[in-house]
Amino acid sequence: MTLSQNAESRLERGRRALSMIDGAGGEAVVAALADIAPDFAEYVLEFPFGDIYSRPGLDLRAREIATIAALAALGNATPQLKVHIQAGLNVGLSRAEIIEVLMQMAVYAGFPAALNGLFAAREVFAAAE
Repeated sequence: MTLSQNAESRLERGRRALSMIDGAGGEAVVAALADIAPDFAEYVLEFPFGDIYSRPGLDLRAREIATIAALAALGNATPQLKVHIQAGLNVGLSRAEIIEVLMQMAVYAGFPAALNGLFAAREVFAAAE
């Protein structure tokens, strides 16, 4: 699944991508920025979602695998990791695939990063039940 870049503006394309990928969680992040940094909310829509997620070359499943891995490896982005674990489910990743991605992080980012990612996944999975 990819998002084609057509005559839509970056902002329109970004809104569409955010809604499809992150759903309510992503929209809540953008809404939370409205009173403090509305321009930044627009940047979030235009660049990551309007430009990067909408590129050909990787489908949305692959992009979310990479995003989940990167956020888990950072070790300081748990709120964003939770949003993207849900996004992974939204674009067709299974819980087992997400768990494997997070376990893989033990090799390259260390056990604390993998553990924190797994605990974040547990919270997301429990909220979805």
